[in-house]
Amino acid sequence: MELIRFYTLVLVLLLSNISIASALPRCLHVMSYHQGYAWNDGIEKGVEQGLAGKCELRKFYMDSKRNTSPDFIRVKALEAKQLIEEFKPDIVIASDDNASTYLVKPYFKDAKLPFIFNGINWNAEIYGYPYKNTTGMVEVAPTKEMLTIARRNASHINKIVFISDDVVTEHKDFRHYKRVYERQGITVVGVFVKTMAEWEKAFVQAQSADFIILGNNAGINDWHKKRAASHVEKYGKRLSMTTYTWMMPYSMLGVGKVAEEQGEWAAEAALAVLSGTKINNIPITLNRRWVYYQNKRLLKKAYIDIDKVSRHKAIAKDWLNVRN
Repeated sequence: MELIRFYTLVLVLLLSNISIASALPRCLHVMSYHQGYAWNDGIEKGVEQGLAGKCELRKFYMDSKRNTSPDFIRVKALEAKQLIEEFKPDIVIASDDNASTYLVKPYFKDAKLPFIFNGINWNAEIYGYPYKNTTGMVEVAPTKEMLTIARRNASHINKIVFISDDVVTEHKDFRHYKRVYERQGITVVGVFVKTMAEWEKAFVQAQSADFIILGNNAGINDWHKKRAASHVEKYGKRLSMTTYTWMMPYSMLGVGKVAEEQGEWAAEAALAVLSGTKINNIPITLNRRWVYYQNKRLLKKAYIDIDKVSRHKAIAKDWLNVRN
């Protein structure tokens, strides 16, 4: 009898847990990129922490940073669509541009299923946002802050070179840097590369500029961390800056966007919608948090002494030992 009572209790507890799990709303997080990419991981962390214990969360990675072919991304979008049809989530979080380009816009515009987008670079209107079933956080870079810091630490800024991997989001970034800075009479040149060798060549040639912006390296599949660090130490003479923390081993200064902010906000918005808030009552917003960094090693190699304000704000680390 005691054994029967024990198994009965176990069964009751299991059924109770299943009942609790099934009572939770279903949330799906569709990410444009891959697990292990620092920006993607930061957003994912913010979403996870925000929805922990409040949602049955599933994830889908489109892997479109390493695989940039439109045909590949369309296939992944169809896989995500199929998952939505099978899992039947109550809400979907769609991170970064390609999830909106290939999934939300063609298949779920003004649908009943609510979507929270984040990581959309600069302008959500190019996707027709907002739809009846969407809201989100637009990702912007600190263009004005970067120029203010550069002008404090360089004798003049007439020409800027922007070096990045050859992917859609980086081209969008470049166009906005160019528009903002050329209004101030500054020439902005964009160099987009696919290989490590092309990046090294571009970096050397950029030393003729007054200021260098280092974009992303995630789309450079043969990227070599130690080789890149040695290269910038040897050839880096001009002030360089980035908005990506994982590019700080190769950049003198940084004004970093906070990926977790995108995920945290998306989770909060998702919970608000699941609690009954109408999604079109949640306005589209912009990221607001910045983190300032300095790479003392590279600054010293280039004999650049940054101003006291920039030095006071910036976090200094041994970036050689914290490369992602």
